[in-house]
Amino acid sequence: MELTVRNVTKEYKNKKANDNISFTLHKGVIGLLGANGAGKSTLMRMMCGILSPTEGDITYDGIDVSKEEYRNVLGYLPQDFGYYPDFTAMDFLMYMSALKGLDNIDSKKKSIELLKSVGLFDNRKQKIKTFSGGMKQRLGIAQTLLNEPEVIILDEPTAGLDPKERVRFRNIIAELGKDNIVLLSTHIVSDIEKIADRIIVIKDGRVVFDGKEEEAGKDLEAFYLDIFGGEE
Repeated sequence: MELTVRNVTKEYKNKKANDNISFTLHKGVIGLLGANGAGKSTLMRMMCGILSPTEGDITYDGIDVSKEEYRNVLGYLPQDFGYYPDFTAMDFLMYMSALKGLDNIDSKKKSIELLKSVGLFDNRKQKIKTFSGGMKQRLGIAQTLLNEPEVIILDEPTAGLDPKERVRFRNIIAELGKDNIVLLSTHIVSDIEKIADRIIVIKDGRVVFDGKEEEAGKDLEAFYLDIFGGEE
């Protein structure tokens, strides 16, 4: 289980969104930390095979991430995932299962299992338009896990959540990291404090730190502020 980003650059006209980034990820929770506009989302889209690098390559166990074999083991939750407001939670997961080509009987069993794991089983017949922001994000995690992915990429998953929902979400992510590669992008230090096995900090499209929290040499919040100052 090895996801490798090798000398990756993404350039738009005269602007480099990512500049010569390299790292290799293994099982565990990896926090991708950076201010808004640092280049996190562009990097994650390339790691999902949605965008192609201008230079460099990204592979999973030797397979290019643009290949179908990789998509079969990938779970991706973008900042704003699409859903149908009049669908119930159960209907939505069954629909997403069909889109992913999963067997109907297995899909129902898996959907129930996932709704329980994210704390939405009692809301399975409720329409998504009635859900709070946190409930929608938990449903997003559930649909991301339908195909039992080995690589889980989450782009700012706690944005707009209240403190209670943020804690619940962190607990779910920590559990997922025991058996999978989980990459969580955020600009909120507390989202990854204590649960990330490794932290990668990106600024102006470049990696400026890659290591464990204790290697930062100080409190992670203070370390982040030293790098970004007043940036949001």
